[in-house]
Amino acid sequence: MTEILAAVAVAPHAPLELRTLQLADPHPNEVLVEVKSAGICHSDLAGRDQHMPVTLPCVLGHEGAGIVTATGSDVTKVKVGDRVVMSQSFCGTCETCRAGRVTTCPNMGTLSLKGRRADGTATLTDESGTFISGGYMGQSSMASHALVREPNVFRLADDVPWEVASPMACGVQTGAGSILHALQPDPSDSIVVFGSGTVGLSAVMAAKYTGCETIVAVDPLSGRRDIAKELGATHTVDPGADDAVEMIRDITGGGADFSIEASGSTAAGPPALDCLGVRGTCLLLGVVPFGTKIEIDWISLVSGRHVFGSPFGGGSPSETIDRLLEIRAAGGLPVEKIVRTYPFAEAQQAVADMEAGVTIKPVLLFD
Repeated sequence: MTEILAAVAVAPHAPLELRTLQLADPHPNEVLVEVKSAGICHSDLAGRDQHMPVTLPCVLGHEGAGIVTATGSDVTKVKVGDRVVMSQSFCGTCETCRAGRVTTCPNMGTLSLKGRRADGTATLTDESGTFISGGYMGQSSMASHALVREPNVFRLADDVPWEVASPMACGVQTGAGSILHALQPDPSDSIVVFGSGTVGLSAVMAAKYTGCETIVAVDPLSGRRDIAKELGATHTVDPGADDAVEMIRDITGGGADFSIEASGSTAAGPPALDCLGVRGTCLLLGVVPFGTKIEIDWISLVSGRHVFGSPFGGGSPSETIDRLLEIRAAGGLPVEKIVRTYPFAEAQQAVADMEAGVTIKPVLLFD
């Protein structure tokens, strides 16, 4: 067992509590990582607020990066001392994973949200031995140390700053990956991104990198719209405007080729569809409470529109993260412009700042 310090979600909407916990030793296929940085994502808040079926109390965090301090007996992918970034959980052995579609692994839910290992054993307990949910999204990296399965950890080059590495695990991978893998727009295509948080702005940056000539960012906050323009949006729209959809249709010449819903707001779903051209494609990325429904005009789909989802942007996390870091090194993905760092002791302040819209991507740094 390893004694760790962790930020624990204890109840919906309640402040995180810093607690000393006990982390289990690695199983044969697991890696123990001393966490150096951990991004905070809206999916973490979805777990805290029970929008996803997670047992509380729980250690959240799924954008972790750090240094390997121990490995299980079967691990060959990394060794003690390696700098690594941790990804979302996938099994690596099912038919879907073997086919390379790991972000749609059917075992992801069990591995991510059960709070225990697949065999039912606990990874986290408090000082009295009481069970604490661990392995959140395969990590629970809002802690000084995290356990991650071998398929879900990847080596990180020495020159990548910790605060840049962490968001690659989810927010940046999801947004930018959706452009590189799921949509693959041509330069002549128009794309509309609803939400200028980490996912949306990463999509904007990637769309600019790929050469899209028309990139529309939609966000209710003027400051976020300004950042989107700085990062590559050619136009911005306030979704609160009475004619927002018509504005987008005018900008895109009758309707967008692609739209991305990256806000996690159910109100953004209908306009993300309505702004499309007759054969446009809408990609839903935002995290909403389980069971949320959306009304879709039947004829708009029969006429040729497409709507689909692509968890984490599609592709292989290891290949996607490597590609994104290459793009950043070439100046095409300035992730640092949306990151604000906080000492781990200020984890709750980081959450509050993100919820208030003050910070786009908070990243916790560990001494």
